[in-house]
Amino acid sequence: MKILSLILFTILSLYSFQVEIERPNQYTNQDVSGWVMSEKLDGIRGYWNGKEFLSKNGNKIYTPASFTKNFPPFELDGELWTKRNDFSNIQSIVLDKTPSAYWKEISFNIFEAPNAEGNFLERVNKAKNWFMIHPNSQVHIIEQIVCKNKKHLYDYLKKIVLLKGEGVIVKDPDLEYIKTRTNKALKVTMYYDAEGRVEKINYGQDNTMRSLLIKLENNVTFNLGGGFSKEERTNPPSIGDIVTFKYYGLTKNKKPRFASFLRIRKEE
Repeated sequence: MKILSLILFTILSLYSFQVEIERPNQYTNQDVSGWVMSEKLDGIRGYWNGKEFLSKNGNKIYTPASFTKNFPPFELDGELWTKRNDFSNIQSIVLDKTPSAYWKEISFNIFEAPNAEGNFLERVNKAKNWFMIHPNSQVHIIEQIVCKNKKHLYDYLKKIVLLKGEGVIVKDPDLEYIKTRTNKALKVTMYYDAEGRVEKINYGQDNTMRSLLIKLENNVTFNLGGGFSKEERTNPPSIGDIVTFKYYGLTKNKKPRFASFLRIRKEE
C-alpha cells in the first residue's frame, strides 16, 4: 500500500515579511470531513507583499509589469504555475532575473490572503472579490472543494495523481492565519517527499553517474540512485545542488526507503 504524506504549514520571518511555507511531516490519518480540499500545484511559491513578489526564501521575483496589473495593496500567497508536470520550465521562467516573454505562460494561483480578517474561506474570498472588480487574466483563485469523508479525499487524490498532479491540500475552513505549526492544514500525496544537498557524485566504470550522496537537514546521508534518466546520469546535478526526491518510509537507520530522484530545486 502506498504511503500518504502531509506537509504542515508554518511561517518563517523573511526580511520584514511573514511568509508561509510548507514542511513535510507524517500523515496521521485525521478525519477531515467538512474540511476543504484543493489540488497542490507544483510550481514556484509566490508571495505578493502588496508591492512586489517574494519567493519562499524572501528573494525578489522579477515579474513583467503586465503580470501584476491590478494587483491589490494587501498580501497574497499562491503558486506561480503553468501546467502539471512542468516544474523545470516554470522554474526557469520565474527565477530569471530578467523577465522574459515566457511569463505569458505563467499564472498566479491564489490559496491565501495572509493577515486578512476572517477564517480561511473569508480570506480567500477577499482576494476573489478584488479580482472580480480588478481583473487580471493571469490570476486564478484555487477552487476549494468540501471534503465529505476520507474516501472522498482519497478518490480526489487518485484523480489528481492520474492527471500527473502532485497531490492535495486539505484545510480546516475555520483556520485562522496562524504563524506557528498547525495540523489544521495538510498536504496529502501518494508518497513522502523531501529535499537534500548533493555532497558527492558517485560514478560508474562508464563514467556516468551511478548515484548521489545526499545530506538531509538532520545530517543523515544516503546514496540516491533511482529515478534518473539517461541524460541526467550523463549530466548529473552538481555538488551543492538541492534535489527533491520521493521515498516510501524510512529504514531502521532512518534513511529514506526506495528513494527516487524528482528534480533539482534551485534557490528561490
